[in-house]
Amino acid sequence: MSAPRFGPAARWTVVCAIVVVALAVAIWPRQQSAPAPDEGAQASSSASPEQLAASRAKAALPSCDPVDPAARPAGPMAGLTVTCMGDGRPVDVGRMLAGKPALLNIWAYWCGPCRVELPALAEAAKRAAGRVTLLTVHADPAEAAGLDLLAELGVHLPGVQDSEGRVGVAAEAPRVYPATILLRADGSVAGVHASPFTSADDVAQVVRDTLGVTI
Repeated sequence: MSAPRFGPAARWTVVCAIVVVALAVAIWPRQQSAPAPDEGAQASSSASPEQLAASRAKAALPSCDPVDPAARPAGPMAGLTVTCMGDGRPVDVGRMLAGKPALLNIWAYWCGPCRVELPALAEAAKRAAGRVTLLTVHADPAEAAGLDLLAELGVHLPGVQDSEGRVGVAAEAPRVYPATILLRADGSVAGVHASPFTSADDVAQVVRDTLGVTI
């Protein structure tokens, strides 16, 4: 028995049906491709001045005073102004850190590994005893949420709010959280560490290997 033959009209009908199905698949909404922003994050980023002040008081962070007032800022951080999380005032990162080796840790309040890393950095800062400056850089616009997390973790390191991510851009760091920038005493970038720390010993090893300072 020979296979049935279709006339031109029938073949065009089949082709049109295939095209219609293909278009339907192409334009069908894909709800999972772009999840809606987290409502909690939106609320945190729009905290009122009173809420921000309360979070700042609870976190009790130190002010962002220069580690060596006589040192002249240099390197990519010189002239880069952000907000001190301790008191809300503008601070020149290069001037603040000039004169001593420094470790700048870029983080965000919603970052899971950051919750482990921040206490490790605080312990490393105690070991450093001023030989290396440890500065946290909160890069999410929700400053109040960042302050609240620091208060929850009991981490009282000097910190700055960098909503536009300018510190990481200046050091050519990858756009990941956490990321750590290590600066020499002259302000130049000695290295960038893009893996999370899990202990103060991890921090000490990177500081030793990159900056040549034992803490």
